[in-house]
Amino acid sequence: MSEYKRQNISSGSVWEPVVGYSRAVRAGAFVFVAGTTASSPDGAVGGADAAAQAREIFVRIGAALEQAGASFGEVVRTRVYLKNIADFDSVGAVHGEIFGDIRPALVAVEVGALAAPDLLVEIELDAIIGATSVA
Repeated sequence: MSEYKRQNISSGSVWEPVVGYSRAVRAGAFVFVAGTTASSPDGAVGGADAAAQAREIFVRIGAALEQAGASFGEVVRTRVYLKNIADFDSVGAVHGEIFGDIRPALVAVEVGALAAPDLLVEIELDAIIGATSVA
């Protein structure tokens, strides 16, 4: 049986200790990034633009990956939750800006609601350190 050293990575969100989660968890070479939104005390960063929210989410996810010692190039799976599936094309285009050559496994689904009414998209992903894409 393998043992993996665990590293919890915090974003500093007030919800992390209340709900009991981490922005990301690294276990050995595996990195799991929790569902991430564009929430802020002043409302969703990006307003009513799902693509703008997605860009902010990827900034936050990039910071978590970096803290874990990983990069977007090592992402193997992404999950995109959309409040309205009609936003898939615009959010998918943002996903493609980051992952066009990396091409992780992806699922995108419409959900009934997210944590706040102004949130339009939530993204989570998994990475394996050392699993860089090869063409």
